[in-house]
Amino acid sequence: MKGHEHPPHDPHAPKDAGEYGRERQQPTGRAPGKPEHPAEHAGHHELMVADFRRRFWVSLIVTVPILALSPMVQGALGLREALAFTGDLYVLWVLSSFVYFYGGEPFLKGLADELKARSPGMMTLVGLAITVAYAYSSAVVFGVRGEVFFWELATLIDVMLLGHWLEMKSVMGASRALEELARLMPSEAHRLEPDGSLEDVPVDSLAPGDKLVVKPGEKVPADGVVVAGESSVNEAMLTGESQPVAKVPGAQVIGGAINGEGAITVEVSSSAEGSFLAQVIALVRQAQQSKSRTQDLANRAAYWLTLIALSVGAATLAAWLLLSGFGFEFALERMVTVMVITCPHALGLAAPLVVAVSTALSASHGLLVRDRAAFERARNIQAMLFDKTGTLTEGRFGVSDVVRLGELQRDEALAYAASLETYSEHPIAKGITEATEARLPVEDFLAIPGKGAQATVDGREVKVVSPGYLREHGIEARDEGLDALAAQGKTVVYLLVDERPEAAIALADLIRPEAREAIVRLKGMGIRCMMLTGDNRQVADRVAREIGLDEVFAEVLPDKKAEKVKEVQARGLIVAMTGDGVNDAPALAQADVGIAIGAGTDVALETADIVLVKSNPLDVVSVIGLAKATYRKMVQNLVWATGYNLVAIPLAAGVAHSAGILLSPALGAALMSLSTVIVAINARFLRMPG
Repeated sequence: MKGHEHPPHDPHAPKDAGEYGRERQQPTGRAPGKPEHPAEHAGHHELMVADFRRRFWVSLIVTVPILALSPMVQGALGLREALAFTGDLYVLWVLSSFVYFYGGEPFLKGLADELKARSPGMMTLVGLAITVAYAYSSAVVFGVRGEVFFWELATLIDVMLLGHWLEMKSVMGASRALEELARLMPSEAHRLEPDGSLEDVPVDSLAPGDKLVVKPGEKVPADGVVVAGESSVNEAMLTGESQPVAKVPGAQVIGGAINGEGAITVEVSSSAEGSFLAQVIALVRQAQQSKSRTQDLANRAAYWLTLIALSVGAATLAAWLLLSGFGFEFALERMVTVMVITCPHALGLAAPLVVAVSTALSASHGLLVRDRAAFERARNIQAMLFDKTGTLTEGRFGVSDVVRLGELQRDEALAYAASLETYSEHPIAKGITEATEARLPVEDFLAIPGKGAQATVDGREVKVVSPGYLREHGIEARDEGLDALAAQGKTVVYLLVDERPEAAIALADLIRPEAREAIVRLKGMGIRCMMLTGDNRQVADRVAREIGLDEVFAEVLPDKKAEKVKEVQARGLIVAMTGDGVNDAPALAQADVGIAIGAGTDVALETADIVLVKSNPLDVVSVIGLAKATYRKMVQNLVWATGYNLVAIPLAAGVAHSAGILLSPALGAALMSLSTVIVAINARFLRMPG
């Protein structure tokens, strides 16, 4: 679980370079609600990408004359006489020194950092290889007998820079979750002055006790209590409650929620730092800080290859020095050949190439990978937690049942109701109007605040009202089916025609058509499927029954969602969370893998590790399948990249010298080149699972 991992040292990210696999949000000391501007992190990430890109192209350009001046390359191409000139080795040394110190700087710093942390990995392996090659080749230039490895040094640095550049490009920069949370709040509020006038003031200047007027369609500027007016407020993005919540004097409202059809006066109850939204921001920051990256397969391979290079290299030098008849230069050449060959070019590209192909492939299918380490973890997911509203459901009301209470037929009742509700902006009204295309002439439309609407429809007095309206006016509407609808947590409104109940219309948050199949396929993978929602128990249970979930957490407050994720993690399960609302942000950050539905809020998208652009629950299945396929391809590439060492290292050390078999640096380089080609081709064969 991410919250319990000890973050390993990241060999790919020397301290001077920063972490470019996943830049974490660091504690800033700022008060909640005053998040550190994430553009600082994003800008740093972009600078690192640009730095590796620049180092790669500059080093690659300088590598061209290095190859042309290298005796081994000249001999292989038969161009020794054509390209050689007096002092050419010194020119070669100058050019190679530039590539070593400029292009190799990130790896040399990484080598120092890893040795200081006593955690050798890829940086140590690369740093050792280029340093040994440079030092030995420089000694040859200035008098020691042997062959220069400058061309090998330059191409190794080029390939490693390319690999790191590709890797950094495939992973997005710092999360902008906290910035997106802050954007939910309006910048200004209509403050009610003592003389009854309204003054537009910055939200930051509000204090407890201030009275604000929130007009229809506006965002509530701060947490508070309604002191005047009635309306319905959409809090779905904040609490997960799918139904608009009626607000009357005395009701609490949350900053960031969207006001409905009526104007309300709100008395501010807390400062910005103590608001509900600020608490969510703090939870997101805390959960993000608890994340740690898993150690890459390539790093583990590099660790062992480093140990092999050091031990076999030292043993090779010692063995040949002890054998009579072989001088120091021969023994040194054998050791250098072992050290250089042990660091294959392909190892630097084995993971980055697969990541680049996988990232492009996933993006073309609407799956945006923001955190590679989390994406790799997705292959081991054991429990999938879904938000309900907007994730398993469409987040909008639709007519599920029409119960006849009078003479009108079902289609007639819907026609009357839809004609009336055409003039209303309420979410329930929209659900009714989408249930039928039939329309009748409407006159004298009038909203009944908090209770419904009325109008003259086709010459008859028509109302669509809440159960509360019926109770207030003593109107009875009885039917056996109504109790069942209420038990399922559906919203029921009543159609009155000439003050007589003609129909009860039940509405529910519509389940996405793909949700059922997604659950079936996830269960087929052995994954437990659960729902985590702020909606009421009846609604949650209905949805769970219809799509076949294993477990349901209902009526969970936003500040408790991350705790529920921790509870499931405490069972020893690797947990993924899929959601789309602000209330899901802390849970998305706490989960081992956070998956955001693309149609949701920006904050959910920025907190998540993976974004599903198409808002299709079936894409969750695709994410896991692609993660498994990517991992398999990585393993295959690492086998190709390191497997040839089983043959190359012993031959480079000279174990078959007595049989006349000695692996020359040129042949070793050819083997490395072949390994690199195989890795590149294999990566291109990665396909999206069916």
